[in-house]
Amino acid sequence: MARKVMARKAMTGKVTPGKAPTRGAATGGPARPSQPDDSARRFWFEHLGQPLATRRVFIVRMAWSVVVWLAIMLFGLAVGIAGYMYFEGMSLIDAYLNAAMILSGMGPVGELHSRAGKAFAGTYAIFSGLVIVLATGVVLAPIIHHVLHVFHVMDDDGKS
Repeated sequence: MARKVMARKAMTGKVTPGKAPTRGAATGGPARPSQPDDSARRFWFEHLGQPLATRRVFIVRMAWSVVVWLAIMLFGLAVGIAGYMYFEGMSLIDAYLNAAMILSGMGPVGELHSRAGKAFAGTYAIFSGLVIVLATGVVLAPIIHHVLHVFHVMDDDGKS
């Protein structure tokens, strides 16, 4: 906290509690662009007053959402594989099978023998449910935002 206060004093000469210093001509730093360029816009959602995203921008957003979904799922799978290999001493293929089945919501395939393995499997099942919800939200967010933005762009007559 003290570092932030000192940084504010150094940049602006005065401290405004609860407010971060702004960059730009007033503070001597480089000004922030008011609008992101087109390449950055692909990864952010447009605001209410902005025009609807083009089809190309929407497809790129969906592609990035799928990439993030894949990364989340691979992370969840890696946690499960490592846990089954460590706690139950399973081979790589058996650990993968059990982790994949739990992550997909089907349940474990093999019988668990150790108490630690059973505790891991229960915890991993809860973790997997949260991973599925998170990953689904990442993929659905651009779609839901696009649909809601279409409704806001339409005027009272139902025309764009």
